[in-house]
Amino acid sequence: MDPHMTEWLNLAIRWVHMIVGIAWIGASFYFVWLENNLNRVNPKTGLSGDLWAIHGGGIYHLEKYKLAPPEMPEHLHWFKWEAYFTWITGVALLAVVYYLNAEIYLIAPGSGLDSTTAIALGVGSLIAGWFIYDLLCNSPLGKTPVLLGIILFLALVGAAYGLTQVFSGRGAYIHVGAIIGTIMVGNVFRVIMPAQRNLVKAIEEKREPDPTLPAKGLLRSRHNNYLTLPVLFIMISNHFPSTYGSQYNWLILAGLAVFSILVRHYFNTRHGSQKFAWTVPVAALGMVTLAFVTSPNMNRSSAPATVKAPVEATAPATGSDETAGNEVTAVADGHSGIPFAQVNSVIQERCSVCHSATPTHPAFQTAPSGVVLDTAEEIKVNVPRIMAQSVQTKVMPLGNLTQMTDEERQLIGDWVEQGAIIQ
Repeated sequence: MDPHMTEWLNLAIRWVHMIVGIAWIGASFYFVWLENNLNRVNPKTGLSGDLWAIHGGGIYHLEKYKLAPPEMPEHLHWFKWEAYFTWITGVALLAVVYYLNAEIYLIAPGSGLDSTTAIALGVGSLIAGWFIYDLLCNSPLGKTPVLLGIILFLALVGAAYGLTQVFSGRGAYIHVGAIIGTIMVGNVFRVIMPAQRNLVKAIEEKREPDPTLPAKGLLRSRHNNYLTLPVLFIMISNHFPSTYGSQYNWLILAGLAVFSILVRHYFNTRHGSQKFAWTVPVAALGMVTLAFVTSPNMNRSSAPATVKAPVEATAPATGSDETAGNEVTAVADGHSGIPFAQVNSVIQERCSVCHSATPTHPAFQTAPSGVVLDTAEEIKVNVPRIMAQSVQTKVMPLGNLTQMTDEERQLIGDWVEQGAIIQ
C-alpha cells in the first residue's frame, strides 16, 4: 500500500479508536465512581442507594435499584457500542501498523519468523487469551476472586514473556494489550450484556430475575475496571523504548501493571476509607525504582571500537570520504576521539534509509516522528535519541532492517561518551 495512504489510514483508525476508547473508559470510570459514592443510608424501598450531583450548571438525582424496578421504563440507555467499536478499531489498527509491516514492527530481529507465521501467532494469542481467561473464570476459581485475579495476572505475565521471545518488544507489548482488550470486550459481549438482557427480559415478563447472571457480570466488570490502566499504558508504550526495548521488557510491563492496579484499587476503595492510601506512594516509588534498575549499563568497554565503514555509504557531512571501504579503528581513550566521519557513515547507511528528508524505504514517505539525520547539525540535535534507541535499547533501526551491527552501535556509543563532536 502507498505509504501516504497507509499513514492517513493509520491516523483515521487511531483517531476513532481514541474517541470510542475514551467513551468506553470514561463510562466505566463514571459508573465505578457512582457505585462507590451512593448514599446507602436508609434507602427507599427497592433501592440500594441514591446520589445527588451537580455538573455543568445542573443538579442531578440518581437512584440505583437493588435488582430492578417493578416495571421497565420506556427509554433505557445501554452502554455497549463504545466497547465494541474500541475493540474493532483496535484490531484494525493492529493490522494496519503491525501486520501490514510485520518485518518492521512485529517480528523480532533474528527470530526467523516469516510474516505469515508471526501474524498467525498474533491472532492466535488473542483467541487463546479469551478462551483461557473465560475457562478460568467459569472454573471453581471464580468463587475465590482474589486467587483468580492472581492466577490471571500470572497468566498475562507468562504471555508477555512468551511474546517477547518471538516478537519485537513493541510488538509483544501491543499484543499483550490486544489480549487484555479482547478479554475486556469479550466480557461485555459474552457475559455482561447477556446478564443485562436477561434482567430486562425477566422484568418485562414479570418474573423474578436470576441473580447469578448479574453476579457473574459484576465479577467480569471488576476485571475490566482493574485492567483498564495497564491497557492505557500499553497504548502509549511505543513512545517509551526504555520499557519495551529493555532485555527485561516483560518484567517491566509486569511491574507497571502492578503499579497501575494498585493505583486503581485506591481509587476504587477511597470512598469507604483511606486504608489503601499507601498504594499510591508505593506505585510512585516503584516507578522510580524501575527507572533506576532498568538504566542501561554505561560502563562501556574501553577497548577500541572497530567497524568496517559501508562501501556505498552516503558521503559524510564533512565532505570527506577517505574512510569509505576501509576498516577503521577508533581509539576511545578520551583524547584522540572518534572521527565524526566514521559515525556519520554508519548513520547514513543504517539510519537515513528512514530518517531522511527523502526516505528510501518504501514503507515511509516522511521520516518517522519527524526525525531527520541528513546533516551533521540534525544528527547533533538528535544525539540523545540516537543514543537511547540505537545503542542503549537497540530498538532502532526498526526490525534492524538495515542490519546495524553491535560494533557499529558501540562506535556510536563511544562517540557520544566522548562528547559527540561533529568537527
